Amino acid sequence: MAVALVKQPIYQQLNEALRGLLGGGEFKTGARFLTEREVSERFGVSRATANKALSNLVSEGILEFKKGVGTFVRGGVLDYDLRSLVSFTGKAAAAGKRPATRVLAFEQVPASKVAASIAAALRVRPSDALYSLERLRLADGVPVILERRFVVAGLCPGLRRQDVAGSLYAHWTGRLGLEIAGADQSIRAVALRGREAQLLRVSGGAAGLAVRSIGWLREGRPLWWERTLYRGDAYAFRNRLGPVQTARPASGVFLGPDDED
Repeated sequence: MAVALVKQPIYQQLNEALRGLLGGGEFKTGARFLTEREVSERFGVSRATANKALSNLVSEGILEFKKGVGTFVRGGVLDYDLRSLVSFTGKAAAAGKRPATRVLAFEQVPASKVAASIAAALRVRPSDALYSLERLRLADGVPVILERRFVVAGLCPGLRRQDVAGSLYAHWTGRLGLEIAGADQSIRAVALRGREAQLLRVSGGAAGLAVRSIGWLREGRPLWWERTLYRGDAYAFRNRLGPVQTARPASGVFLGPDDED
């Protein structure tokens, strides 16, 4: 029996053609891209089809529209390899971007002041001290990550505000000699709103990814709990899966309900 092939709509074919154009090196990051009229004439499509294809690439974060100026090529997204812990500083540098960190909050608080689920995940008593910090991470001046983290103070005493303005991983492993074994993570799609959207410079309701994680030392002790928001147009999450396995009930560490900070 013959199989009927479904032809892609014209604007989808145009999307692929424009992606190929962007990948071919003709348009560098930050360069002005083709206008609606130029796309229409170059590919022999209607202005409406050209507009739809350009709008789709803007919504995907590949192009950026500046009112009254034109459409420009955005920088490449940052890669997030789920198989290993790599500092934001390292990821940004590897992508050819300039990393920066803005410390929005840093203080030491008793564990009794945080959510019970967080204290339980960190295995601390109410009187134990935690470092509470909030950081905004930027790549080439563009905010891409908003991070809220609690760190067990007894495992890294003397942590200072200036220490968290750079790579925490480098501070922990280099200066303190801590052996970080890894982290348990959960990832879900979210809509960025309110203060979070403002800090990340996106419109309310823009797509984002919320990552909750608990970091572990080699001896099995939890070191940090975090909730980190990633701009959906700035990151690509990557992983490599193993062979097919029989599904079984999930097990692991409880990271806390999604609405709990």
